[in-house]
Amino acid sequence: MFHGLIVLPWWGYVVAAIALTHVTIASVTIFLHRHQSHRALDLHPVASHFFRAWLWLTTGMVTKEWAAVHRKHHAKVETAEDPHSPQQHGIHKVLWLGATLYHREARNAQTLARYGHGTPDDWLEHHIYTPHPQLGLAAMLVIDLLLFGAAAGTLIWITQMAWIPFWAAGVINGIGHFWGYRNFEVADASTNIVPWGILIGGEELHNNHHTFASSAKLSSKWWEFDIGWMYIRLMEAVGLARVRKVPPALAFDAGKEHIDLDTVRAVIANRFALMAQFAREVLRAVHHEELLRADRRDRVSRTLLKRARRLMVREGRLLDQRSSEWLQRALERYQNLHTVYTMKQKLQDIWHRSATTQEHLLRALQDWCREAEETRIHALHDFARKLRGCTLARTAA
Repeated sequence: MFHGLIVLPWWGYVVAAIALTHVTIASVTIFLHRHQSHRALDLHPVASHFFRAWLWLTTGMVTKEWAAVHRKHHAKVETAEDPHSPQQHGIHKVLWLGATLYHREARNAQTLARYGHGTPDDWLEHHIYTPHPQLGLAAMLVIDLLLFGAAAGTLIWITQMAWIPFWAAGVINGIGHFWGYRNFEVADASTNIVPWGILIGGEELHNNHHTFASSAKLSSKWWEFDIGWMYIRLMEAVGLARVRKVPPALAFDAGKEHIDLDTVRAVIANRFALMAQFAREVLRAVHHEELLRADRRDRVSRTLLKRARRLMVREGRLLDQRSSEWLQRALERYQNLHTVYTMKQKLQDIWHRSATTQEHLLRALQDWCREAEETRIHALHDFARKLRGCTLARTAA
């Protein structure tokens, strides 16, 4: 018994630790995050009870607390009320002390009352999971010791206890709002850490998530991989899950020449994807033309242009003062850049009019297309023509 019921070579214990922590990661991303916090999918009771029990054993986290803290993060993202924004607390504090920030917010009764609705409210939650989180952790320690022995079992248990506090509370909440690439220019600082969401269950694709928060699928580009989504599809195939929401799909009808209410709905639903396309097809195209025309001997102008390429695409509210000044200098010097950047802002302004009726949005979109075509900038003209053919398409899960 000292060596445990399962005797493995050293690398076998490493594999066992990785496998066990990966089950925990899958439980967090599928159950706590996509199912409980965002209602992006429904789970069969068997799956829900398994995830709850496993999280009780391996993390001691209370479902209501986790969902409430996460929902508040989305509602107050990057503000002083955000529970764990590296823009507010600093990257080092969130990365290394993210679990502390989480537990501090989880003790906030107002947060739980406002954001903790709809979470499990049964006998198990009231008598086992919520009042006795430490009991689950102790039970997991006993299980690890029995299975793997004193030395290996203790190391595996310590790994399990540290896995979520570091990778979820630290890396996702910290690096996921500080470093990486962005597919979509949302108002917060969220990033995709890497395009292969395996180690942290797909949560690496954090910018995609903040763009489509209610989606069960976190990957967006064809070259991105979300292993949590793969598990959800497998569970769906055997009746353990049902996907409710995925990102909307944007289609273009080449024969459609007039903007109608279907166009408006498609543009609003796909506004972030549309702006990413505007950045590729208009901003970068016009920028490239200006760079080709610039005098190669004028290093100052070329440096200004090169810096402007990234700044034009970036969400304006995320630019610091120095970056804003660089961008303004470029726009003042290059008229076509100024024109397409202004048109970008005008297009964004259309869907920021939250109190506007669909008829007003329809007229605003028609006016925008007409103005874009009158600029005689080829890339802008082509984009306006394409915009007229926008329509909602059914997304293949």
